[in-house]
Amino acid sequence: MLQGRTPFGIGFLICAMAMAVALFYFQRHLELEPCPLCIFQRITVMAAGLLFFAGLLHNPHGMMRRTYGALLTATSLVGIGISGRHIWLQYFADPDSLGCGPGLEFMLENDPLSKVIADVLKGTGDCGEILWTLFGISIPGWTLLLFLVLLGLSLGILLGREEDRTL
Repeated sequence: MLQGRTPFGIGFLICAMAMAVALFYFQRHLELEPCPLCIFQRITVMAAGLLFFAGLLHNPHGMMRRTYGALLTATSLVGIGISGRHIWLQYFADPDSLGCGPGLEFMLENDPLSKVIADVLKGTGDCGEILWTLFGISIPGWTLLLFLVLLGLSLGILLGREEDRTL
């Protein structure tokens, strides 16, 4: 079982590498613009990364460690939900039902946040496109796998036994 700062460091590195791949490989190198659901997934990866980084710096014990674990578990589950929805739109939604919608920036400027979230989760035509795969798995599929790994680390932090600090 990973103890101390180790799971926080591993989680932070995974999130940092995922964001580097998203920004430098997909967006800059391949020139793929993220759809609104991709942006939500990136925000969730960044939130998890910040929580892992805070835990790495703080090195919490006892109840605070469990609090970090609970927050990280919740963040990972949100990411799993968003990625799962994105995969569903790519593989199972009727393409004709996914119309072109306004950009996320426009929605945030003109609509309340609750409506923006609901509209993004409905999906747009951009969200249904599969522009890149590796081993037959799309970007949201890899992101789902990322969140499953983060969930495993989070549950380890939440449910793991605390190391003996008497030495």
